[in-house]
Amino acid sequence: MTTCGEFLVKQLEAWSVDTVFGIPGVHTVELYRGLPTSGIRHITPRHEQGAGFMADGYARVSGKPGVCFIITGPGMTNILTAMGQAYADSIPMLVISSVNERERLGLGKGYLHELPNQRAMSAGVSAFSHTLMSVEELPHILARAFAVFEGERPRPVHIELPLDIITADATHMHVLPKPRIKRPMPNRTLIREAAAMLKNAKCPLLLLGGGCVTAQAEARALAVALDTPTALTINAKGLLPPGHPLLLGSNQSLLPVRELARAADVVLAIGTELGETDYDVVFDGNFKLGGELIRVDIDTQQLYRNFSPSLAIQGDARLTMRMLLAELNPGEASANSPGALRTAAVQAQLAEEFSGWGHYRQLFNTVLGVLPEARFVGDSTQTVYSGNHLVELDGARRWFNSSTGYGTLGYGLPAAIGAKLAEPSRPVISLMGDGGIQFSLPELASAVEAHVGIIVLLWNNSGYGEIKRYMERRDIIPIGVDIYTPDMLAIARGFGCMAERARDYDHLAELLRNAPLDRPLIIEVLEQAPFHP
Repeated sequence: MTTCGEFLVKQLEAWSVDTVFGIPGVHTVELYRGLPTSGIRHITPRHEQGAGFMADGYARVSGKPGVCFIITGPGMTNILTAMGQAYADSIPMLVISSVNERERLGLGKGYLHELPNQRAMSAGVSAFSHTLMSVEELPHILARAFAVFEGERPRPVHIELPLDIITADATHMHVLPKPRIKRPMPNRTLIREAAAMLKNAKCPLLLLGGGCVTAQAEARALAVALDTPTALTINAKGLLPPGHPLLLGSNQSLLPVRELARAADVVLAIGTELGETDYDVVFDGNFKLGGELIRVDIDTQQLYRNFSPSLAIQGDARLTMRMLLAELNPGEASANSPGALRTAAVQAQLAEEFSGWGHYRQLFNTVLGVLPEARFVGDSTQTVYSGNHLVELDGARRWFNSSTGYGTLGYGLPAAIGAKLAEPSRPVISLMGDGGIQFSLPELASAVEAHVGIIVLLWNNSGYGEIKRYMERRDIIPIGVDIYTPDMLAIARGFGCMAERARDYDHLAELLRNAPLDRPLIIEVLEQAPFHP
């Protein structure tokens, strides 16, 4: 007999799922029956939140949904935070959980792992949550999930299988081919209207978000065709390469870029929420658009959030850019074009803003000097905040962190593990603080077990330094921020990792060059001397 759990594994494998993150439990062991004979790799995190963060990092790099097998009850409550981060950043994640038998649902009799309504609990951090009530539903619900991942704004999907369904007979079921999903095509009339507005603009501005990561070539061509300064959200870093004459970076919260936004007569925003964590990290509400706004988004509702457009176009970012380019005259990048000169003037002002950030710039220059192809996966920590402004990379999907959207701590370590599993050949740097890493420190064991050679650049200021400064600026006596900080290097070595404290930039470079390929390297960087001026 083929059980439903075994059939699930066959169906996932047929749809190109190659990795599953999960912690087996008595309610999920039947999901594991079919894994040993499949080609699907199983990664065991040390906490279900870690499973979700690993799946998130894997999905951002691979473009495929990160898949998790999660236990009933506490497993689901544990993964909700990771689902919240993925939901905020539009990341495809398939969370498959168990739940009590159908006849026991919602009775409140104290069954193992029982919750009043597990599906309702997860609904707020998922595109949809579904309880499988028959074996025959499974391929159709999976198809619905993949329609979310590939045909609309991607977000987590939760499917729960009652215990009696997991073990039910699925011998009569046949593996279905993966559905072919076509992303929405924008309206051609609206494209022509947008092109006319952009052609007549005197001071245009281009804003690109994470929804554009699959359209790197188109984004670069569009910026040049419009000859316009271009700002990228944090998740869109790399769409324009370092040194591009039209690149403003991710500095929309700084005054020079804000003044440019106010002066723009036409703003084209594609695949971006225009949200606080990319456009107003100083939280003063002063990012304003002075001219007409053209918004492009795959999510119709998102077209009208935060800023109301003069023209709204619902459609896939890549298809929309291609159609716009067909209406515009192609161009060539030039340092002397009007758009490049406008960009250069803003960049000169930004250089003044960053004049005191030499330490962080040198830190990243050292890392990229040794590992120019590195991918950076970060938490909410000082190196991430500075790098969001300073670092530019040649290629999308190479810089992402949890300072955007949901803003959780503990993300950077497990997400880096997932990123490395998705593309083992590229070096992965996890940017963590000593406070944030304590949220997910046990995942070092997961990385050692899976032979994942990531590099953790651990910024140690002995507490929640950023929150402490935030409190002090508001005349609040700091409390709860000067936390006890253990010996991180000793702990990391105890997990089986290599661990060293960088003495200076030359030593940092040496450590990076000699990083092991089969286990993590933790490099501790103290905020104070000799690194800090």
